[in-house]
Amino acid sequence: MSPDGRPAHRDWGFREYASALAEMRELRAARRRGEIPDTLLLVEHPPVVTVGVQGSAGETLPPGLPVVAVERGGRSTYHGPGQLVGYAIVDLAPRGRDVRRFVGDLEEVVLGSLAGTGIPAGRVPGRRGVWVHGERKIASVGVAVEEWVSFHGFALNVSTDLGVFRSFRPCGFPGEVMTSVERETGRPADLRDFQAPVVRAWEAVFGAPPPVPPPTDRLSAATPVLPAP
Repeated sequence: MSPDGRPAHRDWGFREYASALAEMRELRAARRRGEIPDTLLLVEHPPVVTVGVQGSAGETLPPGLPVVAVERGGRSTYHGPGQLVGYAIVDLAPRGRDVRRFVGDLEEVVLGSLAGTGIPAGRVPGRRGVWVHGERKIASVGVAVEEWVSFHGFALNVSTDLGVFRSFRPCGFPGEVMTSVERETGRPADLRDFQAPVVRAWEAVFGAPPPVPPPTDRLSAATPVLPAP
C-alpha cells in the first residue's frame, strides 16, 4: 500500500513493449523484496503480438508485426494503439495466495471501469476475460506469478483496431469475437478517458486484502497461470 493506504499506480503512457516488459519484471522482483507496494502499471503499446506459454510455435500470427514470447498464461494476443493495458504487480501472500481469485479481481477492475459506459459487460463461466452479452470479448486477462508476486495483467480494447484480431486466433478464439468500447457504444472513445475509472476500480478492489481462503485449489507460484482463454 502507498502511505495513504491505497494501492499504487503508474502511468507509463505510450511505450514499446520490450522496454515495458523488462521494467515490469524488475518491478515484480522489487515487490518481492518489499521495496514497492502493490502497483498497477497503465500503458499503451505500439502494435505487437505476444505469445503466452500455451501458444503454439506453428500458429498463424498477424503478418508484419513484432512477436514476443512471454511467461504469462494463455496463447497469442495483440496489443496496439487504443488499447489500455494494465500490468498488476501484486504480492499474493497477504491475499491468501489464491491465484484464481486474483484473476477474478482483475476482471472486476475492468468491469468497474466500464460501469459508466452502459456496456452490458460481464463474465462467462469457463472463459477468462470480460465479455459483452457473453459473446464478444472486450478485455483479456493473462498473468504470471513468480515467488507469489504477479505480473502481466489485462488489456481493455477502447478504440483498438479490431481488424488485426481477425488475422489470427487471439487466445484461441476467432478474431471476430473481439470488440471494443468504441464498437459497443457506437461513439468515438478516448483511451485517456478510461484511465481514471480503471484507477478508481483498482483502488476499490485492491484497497484491502481479502479474507484468506481455505488452503484448497491453490496453484504453484512457479507456473504462469490463468490466461484469458
